[in-house]
Amino acid sequence: MQIKKTLRIVSRKSRLALAQAEIVATQLRRFHPGLQIEIIGITTVGDEILNTPLNKIGGKGLFVKELENCLLEQRADIAVHSMKDVPAELPPGLQLGAILAREDPRDVICTTGNYDIASLPPGSVIGSSSLRRQAQILAVRKDLKVATLRGNVETRIKKMVNGEYGAIILAAAGLTRLGLSQWLQHPLATTQMLPAVGQGALGIEYRSDALEIAELISPLNNLASATCVLAERTMNKILDGGCQAPVAGYATIQNDLLTLHGLVSAPDGSIIYRAQHHGKPEEAARIGQEVAQQLIKQGAARIISDLKCSGQL
Repeated sequence: MQIKKTLRIVSRKSRLALAQAEIVATQLRRFHPGLQIEIIGITTVGDEILNTPLNKIGGKGLFVKELENCLLEQRADIAVHSMKDVPAELPPGLQLGAILAREDPRDVICTTGNYDIASLPPGSVIGSSSLRRQAQILAVRKDLKVATLRGNVETRIKKMVNGEYGAIILAAAGLTRLGLSQWLQHPLATTQMLPAVGQGALGIEYRSDALEIAELISPLNNLASATCVLAERTMNKILDGGCQAPVAGYATIQNDLLTLHGLVSAPDGSIIYRAQHHGKPEEAARIGQEVAQQLIKQGAARIISDLKCSGQL
């Protein structure tokens, strides 16, 4: 098969998204010396509407729809996504070709006062647009307040530094990729706050019929990360939680054993269902199905259904 000379990567225009696209570009150049790469930055609906919670306007899928249209219209060859933003169902004609080695999946409490989750003053306002984060914070600190916070990472940090929020919660992976390690002092253990499905992982999406592209990107696939993300996404797909529901899932592989932890909660943290299951890595999809069924038996489907009926999802 003749190797493509120029590869077009479509990405959101945010500094983080472009940094992530460059990570992919750098790895591609390492495997394919001489390959020319063009990064096409676009603005998505999710980037434009910043005064409304994502769950009110269609969820995180708004960050990927325009990128996927670029692929389908053959204006780009691949799209780079944060896997936590990618809906469980991909459009017909598109598929994921690679999941890169996962970055730190944890969430981080960022404050100007060097507080951790336990020492934040009562009544502190926590900025976050995530129902998942909101629920888990309020479950352990009912004396805190959560307020919606949208915008890119730099905008969120600026609002916190300016005193609009006592603290904000961000993904460790994004801070690392942006070189903002000064805000990584207080990461939350996954036992304290279970990450979003796919958090910390980058995925590459392409047209299913583009065999040449599949060959180009396949060396970037990290089998362990891809297997863990498969278990998490399978769980979320069965729960029908989308990207904005208070659903969390995190899988790890140790000693040839994959363990998946799943969580579904009420947005106020008053109800939290947890489940876990383990097995061989090649059983990742089945493990995801098992954790989802455990959560459904506890009542998770009712929480998600009620949120959809109330317009919160």
